[in-house]
Amino acid sequence: MMFGTLGRYLAGRFASAVLGVFASVLGLIFTLDFVDTLRRAGEARGASGGLIAWLAVLHTPIVAEQALPFVVLIGAMAAFLNLSRRLELAVARAAGVSVWQFLAPALAVALALGVAEVAAFNPLSTTMKRHAAGLEAKLFGSGARDAGGFWLRQKTVDGQSIVHVDGRDLDKNEFVGLQIYNFDRDGAFDQRVDAGSGVLREGYWELKDAEVVTPGADETHVNTYLLATSLTPAQVSQSFVPADTVSFFALGALAEQVSSAGLDATPYLLRRQQLLALPLSLIAMTLVAACFSLRLFRMGGVQRMVLGGVTAGFVLYVVTKIVGDLGSAGMVSAPVAAWSPAIGGCLFGVYVLLHQEDG
Repeated sequence: MMFGTLGRYLAGRFASAVLGVFASVLGLIFTLDFVDTLRRAGEARGASGGLIAWLAVLHTPIVAEQALPFVVLIGAMAAFLNLSRRLELAVARAAGVSVWQFLAPALAVALALGVAEVAAFNPLSTTMKRHAAGLEAKLFGSGARDAGGFWLRQKTVDGQSIVHVDGRDLDKNEFVGLQIYNFDRDGAFDQRVDAGSGVLREGYWELKDAEVVTPGADETHVNTYLLATSLTPAQVSQSFVPADTVSFFALGALAEQVSSAGLDATPYLLRRQQLLALPLSLIAMTLVAACFSLRLFRMGGVQRMVLGGVTAGFVLYVVTKIVGDLGSAGMVSAPVAAWSPAIGGCLFGVYVLLHQEDG
């Protein structure tokens, strides 16, 4: 049936409904972002209307990507309710078509949308996001600083060092707020170095205005402190790249680079698993929508069905965020954090539909 006339018709109706909702969401996001960027650019030089509109265009895909599960939920509910209102589902049931048969085309479209999002839309949206960040830096010139410090461990011929970095000054292209704990070759603590700023060069750290504390000696101040390292500037800079701005195809290699530098690669591994699980998440949203949208219009209670569907989708979204935060904190593995909400949503939808249709 999936490739027959009825299957193609149902798939077309489902796809048109989802794409229509997606187009509406894109327009809404663009409008809100345009107004917000216009407000921010009030005092900026060279902030023309065309440039602000282009920035809003560049911002829109990455935000719309996050709303895609809800887009599929609302689009699926609209498609199913419209088919029910026009009695097309009633005719299909009367002809002996089960709920699983007329759901199959919708599930196939949801799967295709998920694959298209991961393979095509995600690389496009991340590329546009990076381009927007470059334009904003030139337009606003705010001396931006990347925050969110990190720890790393390095090993050299002199011993080992544990380094903590508070952030990075984008204008000066240097790191700020460094704390370094040096250990000798035998693993004994050697000294602590605190520096207000520093630059990672090829083969060494160049720290400025450093305070050096050595056990058994007075604290000393040095204008420039050099520390050997095996890390490269590219490896450390990767730790400041947000995972949601990296293309799916680059996440695996980036996670390996960050891990080889002694940094935490969990955000990139989790993001990769979440994108891999996205098609299943869209299938779960379609099944949840079907649970609350297949009742005949003449039986009433349409408002309660819509409210129930939106509530169920919101609960699934909240659970996904909570489990994702647990995965980011390392409390659960990345595959579990990414796949468990989608699997749970699918099981919920299948259970409810079995109870409604076959129970």
